[in-house]
Amino acid sequence: MATTITQGMGSERALEDPSLYINRELSWLEFNARVLALAANPAQPLLERCKFLAIFSGNLDEFFMVRVAGHMDALVEDRGISTPDALPREEILTRVAARVGRLYDEQSALWREELLPALSEAGIAVRRLDEVGETERIWLANWFEDQVYPALTPLAVGPGLPFPYISSLSLNLGLTVRDPETDETRFARVKVPPQLPRFVPSPEGVVLLEDVISTNLRQVFPGMRMEDIVQFRITRDADISISMDEAEDLMGAVEVQLRRRRFGHAVRLEVGSTASEQLMNDLREEHDLAERDVFQVDGPLDLTGLWSLAGLDRPDLKYRPWRPRTPPPLQTDSDEIDIFARIRRGDILVHHPYEDFTASVQRFVEQAAEDPDVLAIKQTVYRTTGDSPIIEALMRAAAAGKQTVCLVELQARFDEERNIRQARMLERAGVHVVYGQAGRKTHAKLSLVIRREGDRVRRYVHVGTGNYNPSTARLYTDLGIFTCRDDTTENVADLFNYLTGFGRPPTYRKILVAPEHVRDGLIAQIERVIAAHRAGSPGRVTMKMNALIDGPVIRALYRASQAGVQVDLVIRSICGLIPGVEGVSENIRVVSVLGRFLEHSRVFAFASGDETRYFIGSADMMVRNLDNRVEVVAEVEDTAAKAEIQTVLDLHFSDTVSAWHLDSDGTWAPPAGDDPDALGVQEALMRRIEGRTS
Repeated sequence: MATTITQGMGSERALEDPSLYINRELSWLEFNARVLALAANPAQPLLERCKFLAIFSGNLDEFFMVRVAGHMDALVEDRGISTPDALPREEILTRVAARVGRLYDEQSALWREELLPALSEAGIAVRRLDEVGETERIWLANWFEDQVYPALTPLAVGPGLPFPYISSLSLNLGLTVRDPETDETRFARVKVPPQLPRFVPSPEGVVLLEDVISTNLRQVFPGMRMEDIVQFRITRDADISISMDEAEDLMGAVEVQLRRRRFGHAVRLEVGSTASEQLMNDLREEHDLAERDVFQVDGPLDLTGLWSLAGLDRPDLKYRPWRPRTPPPLQTDSDEIDIFARIRRGDILVHHPYEDFTASVQRFVEQAAEDPDVLAIKQTVYRTTGDSPIIEALMRAAAAGKQTVCLVELQARFDEERNIRQARMLERAGVHVVYGQAGRKTHAKLSLVIRREGDRVRRYVHVGTGNYNPSTARLYTDLGIFTCRDDTTENVADLFNYLTGFGRPPTYRKILVAPEHVRDGLIAQIERVIAAHRAGSPGRVTMKMNALIDGPVIRALYRASQAGVQVDLVIRSICGLIPGVEGVSENIRVVSVLGRFLEHSRVFAFASGDETRYFIGSADMMVRNLDNRVEVVAEVEDTAAKAEIQTVLDLHFSDTVSAWHLDSDGTWAPPAGDDPDALGVQEALMRRIEGRTS
């Protein structure tokens, strides 16, 4: 990978040099490798390490279902529009397979050599069936007969019995069944029931469900001999797309695509390490997969099952408990508080999960639903819980006669069915439900309340970086701003009217809206800093987001670095930019913070001399967000809120515990971890909020 650029290549054309960009898929795999490193870190509590291993496994599943499937179908974004890394699809798939193979090896070694012994030492013994005593063996046999055997359906292949359909991500046992009298052999498949616990608590510890089934297969195939028993798993294409031709009935189109999803083509085969060459080839050919799409795993498949272990009641093996605090502007000695009166005093910045979602965002919507002076509530929903208190509040508001509008995004990947159910529930309650647009997801995080106050009507707005989801608000770091500033609230009202009505996109003064304005608006801020820096006002650009892969934005950051502007980036997952390249990016540093909370907030700060403009919003710097979604990025104008955002950003760059650094060769350097008194940014923020509220 190039680390220099020749003299005179500072032109825009030179900045499209493929060597200046990291491929999106390969960058994502390195992000997941950092998640795996968290699972391998002995400084993390033991059950949290198991959780991170489950997250690593689940991440990989989704990567194959969406990204790898997209490359196989040639449906991913145009490489020229995203980052010009110049890798052909076939090379991408080959390099992905090689990297994933190495990650599987690391995962298996970590589980086998570190986590299993550590769990046993902690009194959570995960045993193989050949390790348990006779008493426990009898107990497990009885449990199998009572709980498992009735749920099993053996499917053999033979005359009149075609190869069975293998559902995506299901865990299966494949085996050769031999009739000892006729010597006839057949392949058979037994699906491991997903409704049963994967890690089975037994009198002496824990055993894997597939081991219990394997040991008792004689009951499933009476009189037969079982040979070559092996686990296997198929992953299928799970992405869905809605054409403009289907836009008239968007809900119906999404439901059709959901039914098709389960029959998507295979994109990955995982098999146990003991699988014979013949069995692997048979499974691969049956599912029309290339050799590179097959991964042999020396250990259990599908370690997402470790979530059940992570949920054990062992506080000594987990992070210290954390209780989010009520934001200081919303604290009161009683349960009664007029949140609208507090917002009128000044904008309120909230930072989850350090500050309580329930006491801020949820309270905002619930109070609006109950307040007789509130005339209307307008809300976006992208992902939320099945029993969302915000959804319930919107239904109460509609029942009370308030104009209530909810824009439910039906195409939120893997939450489509839940969102369809909630949309129908809202409609039955009298809420005006608007669905996302075909080909353009509504990803903006907005809540608008219209309230009569004396002889005027005032608008109140919450703009956030995360979903209106009380569950993820305890796990994801997100920012939100409450304001009643007329210019901002008018812009948000105009956007809602555009999304629910019919007309040309409005002009906005205080918010940036994708796909029309976010990319150009942020690049304009970068160019403003460059111009001021050249004129003698020192400049700095700071961005925090989940992913940075958009070519035009990266090139703008390269131009800023070339002009001498300091560029500081906090990128949790994908980063297509390379820092430290001579003549291009010497003034850029990139960190990735991974810890107990998932870093999810999107923040953009542009400093010129003594002036800094701050923006927060829903958009990552990716083609899908900037060109194919409705996103909102809003300027933060309150002085105290801006100071708080800067403090949070600065803490990320002083972190030596959980911050990885991207080097000029495209590799990530782990945290130094050599200061026993150092605090990671997340722990520092928890202690900071504790100090405020103690």
